[in-house]
Amino acid sequence: PILRLLEAQLQDQRREHEKEMEALKNLVDAMQEELEKQQQAFLQTLQLSPEAQVEFGLQQEITRLTNENLDLKEMLEKLEKNEKKLKKQLKIYMKKVQDFEASQTMLPTERRQHDRNMQVAVQRKEKDFQGMLEYYKEDEPLLIRNLIT
Repeated sequence: PILRLLEAQLQDQRREHEKEMEALKNLVDAMQEELEKQQQAFLQTLQLSPEAQVEFGLQQEITRLTNENLDLKEMLEKLEKNEKKLKKQLKIYMKKVQDFEASQTMLPTERRQHDRNMQVAVQRKEKDFQGMLEYYKEDEPLLIRNLIT
């Protein structure tokens, strides 16, 4: 079993190595093609007159700048989309924070009432009272909720 495991690992490593070698070979081929194109362009410019060489150089630079400009525009569009997405998320989170703060401002009164109810419960345990519970009408939903929980 160990020998099979080692063989399997060795084969996996061999496959990964072959994939890496293939990728590197493709990269080298692409770089060689690019180098040949640049060499041909260089040889062509050497055969041109000085004015034509300057014009060719300018055309090459304009092409390079145009491509760079397009890349920058694409990046800008992505960033603008991301900004819109983040602004939407911020609005959602701001709303959640406002809701949370609103619930926190209401909680202290509920906490006081809950603490009062807890004190009543503690008193009952200590003194063993039995009987009716007196409460305000507006406290009824809170009492029901506390009884259920």
